[in-house]
Amino acid sequence: MNSKRSQELYEKSSTLLPGGVSSPVRAFKPYPRFIKYGKGSRIYDVDDNEYIDYCMAFGPLILGHANNAVAEAVSKQVFNGTIFGAPSELEIDFAELICKHFPSIEMLRPVSTGTEATMHAIRLARGYTGRKKIIKMEGGFHGAHDTVLVKAGSGALTHSVPNSAGIPEESTKNTILVPYNDLNAIEEVFKANPGEIAALITEPVMGNTGPILPKDGYLQGLRELTTANDALLIFDEVITGFRLSLGGAQKYFAVQPDITTLGKIVGGGLPIGVFGASSEIMSSISPSGPVYQAGTFAGNPLSMCAGITTIKSLEKINYDDLNSLGELMRTSLGKVAQELKIPHQVQGIGSLFQMFLTAKPVENYADALTCDSAAFMKLFHGLLDEGIYIPPSQYETSFVSTAHTSADVEKTAEAFAKVMSEVLM
Repeated sequence: MNSKRSQELYEKSSTLLPGGVSSPVRAFKPYPRFIKYGKGSRIYDVDDNEYIDYCMAFGPLILGHANNAVAEAVSKQVFNGTIFGAPSELEIDFAELICKHFPSIEMLRPVSTGTEATMHAIRLARGYTGRKKIIKMEGGFHGAHDTVLVKAGSGALTHSVPNSAGIPEESTKNTILVPYNDLNAIEEVFKANPGEIAALITEPVMGNTGPILPKDGYLQGLRELTTANDALLIFDEVITGFRLSLGGAQKYFAVQPDITTLGKIVGGGLPIGVFGASSEIMSSISPSGPVYQAGTFAGNPLSMCAGITTIKSLEKINYDDLNSLGELMRTSLGKVAQELKIPHQVQGIGSLFQMFLTAKPVENYADALTCDSAAFMKLFHGLLDEGIYIPPSQYETSFVSTAHTSADVEKTAEAFAKVMSEVLM
């Protein structure tokens, strides 16, 4: 593949942006591809190379790139105003749709990013309970704010920076780490810290070290343990919200948290974050209560409009069809690796998938670290040359969208077979 223009742009961007990118998860050596446009299941770079895209902007684009309904709605709103600094009816319409599909959410606050959503959800939990300590999972990524950037997944894991410079020890002293899928460890934490835990925050399905699925009964166990210890359960559904079902992972697994964070899909491809809970808990948020939160772009009309249009579009689809396509992808990739006798685990759920290059089932952060990340990057580059774009990390999740087809999956499986036989054998 010719990528001369991407190389030129990277050399220029490296003088203007740290690492040449606006987020570290987009970086890979020798230089990333610079994308010119996307449509449906495809993206096209500045050198006019075409790729079947399974990164899908790391999850938001469940309807594919440049979905017509979303594009038309946003285009119309642009001419009606992009920001007001005052309430709009769009915020009410957006909130009603979220509350309709998430029974655990009676009130919500829209923000601009998933990082903001989790940061304020934790602040809300502490303010509501009057406690300081929180529990998070090793490898769980809940944004890039100080409290949770400890043994984090996503870019922090890929770039070997599970703890960032610039974060004082005092910022994380009240964050207690436990392995995902280990209820005994959580029970021990509660015993050792009676009356001190404000909340437990977790992705129901770990998406930023994975996907890693919860064991049978695990999420139910979290609900029981938090309730028994008067702590709040926070489900970070920034990835799984509207991805596994209209009601997210909490509907899929029939476990209701106290606080939910959303992002990605609910913004329809525009910047978004949401945190919500019962009216009682959310009444602690300013200006109703003492927990402060504010943001100039919160409830931005363009994000509200794109989110409303996306959710209404999802109300019309058959999730079984989307999830079946994800299952077809997982089955196809598993068959390829098995035939080539390459140690692997193909994991995922619904429309999420990933191939882990390890012989050991991946059930938590420690298991993920056994994967051959160097071999995965060889696989990534080979697939790139075959016109297949997946996230450039062993520790991310790939996605299918409603714009993908079974023909896309077949072509992708063929590319995996070709590349794996050439670079991993």
